[in-house]
Amino acid sequence: MKTQPRPIVDRSLPVVALVGRPNVGKSTLFNRLTGSHYAIVEDQPGVTRDRRYGKCEYDGRLFRVVDTGGIDFGAEGSISVGMRRQADLAIAEADVVLLIVDGKRGLLPDDYDICVKLRRAGKTILVVANKIDGPRHEDGIADLYGLGGGEVFAISAAHGRGMPDLLDAIVAGLPEPVQAEHEL
Repeated sequence: MKTQPRPIVDRSLPVVALVGRPNVGKSTLFNRLTGSHYAIVEDQPGVTRDRRYGKCEYDGRLFRVVDTGGIDFGAEGSISVGMRRQADLAIAEADVVLLIVDGKRGLLPDDYDICVKLRRAGKTILVVANKIDGPRHEDGIADLYGLGGGEVFAISAAHGRGMPDLLDAIVAGLPEPVQAEHEL
């Protein structure tokens, strides 16, 4: 059996994990943050199954971004279980976790369950309402404040709307950079 090579990952950088249900725009946000088209974006659930890594630089800070497959607690089968395991690994290594929800659909039971899972992990959580293409779509995000995570970031990953505020919050949540010994 041939094994695939694992990507070389810079473990010295802080990590931001993208987590949420299937088809909420995690891969689109990954591509937006990393300035790439590395993550496959489809309307069909289950396209992203493994973790994908990329880098983002904003306001002088460099960090790794991890894209994950969707967490669907009701789905059965080895693929769904594997996707949840991959998300668990990303959450474990993350400094900041973005809980991505579909802002047009509002709060769904799985969104709440994922938030509970993230709180148990003790991570910094930012709630991100994606697919908010304009002010007319913002009505659906009021319920998301019920997650108790503070501010809800209304964005459109596809169009870049709301990204500066989200990026400011991400950078604010990152641990302070560690100076190398030669810099001291």
